[in-house]
Amino acid sequence: MQPVSTIMKRWALAVAAAAGLWACAAPSVPIPPPVPERMTFEVDTADGTASFAYQPVADYAGAVVYVFNRDTGRGIITTADGDGAVAPTEPFPAQEGDEIVVSFELESQLASTCVRLQNGQSNSSLECDL
Repeated sequence: MQPVSTIMKRWALAVAAAAGLWACAAPSVPIPPPVPERMTFEVDTADGTASFAYQPVADYAGAVVYVFNRDTGRGIITTADGDGAVAPTEPFPAQEGDEIVVSFELESQLASTCVRLQNGQSNSSLECDL
């Protein structure tokens, strides 16, 4: 018969291994879609361009950010800061009223929102279908 301490060690090792396997297989918490009220666009009508910025959201820390203009077929790719904010991007081709899809990609997850472009802060009334 084995000593109790050896049995307990084996039991603890088995529990730890099972927990480790479960953690690897456990689904990750999905990231939320971008909120239009946190988006800001600066539209330059003379140049036909716009830049994008996003207020900090911890869920997006380090995310790859895609800003795509459906009307021109062009956009820009950047990275969110450590706090999830997106500093103003380089300008991309755009005019007011264009449909802009903003996507955040993190750990094989992609969350997107489409808005109609207007200068300044966006809002939910400007959302378009994805």
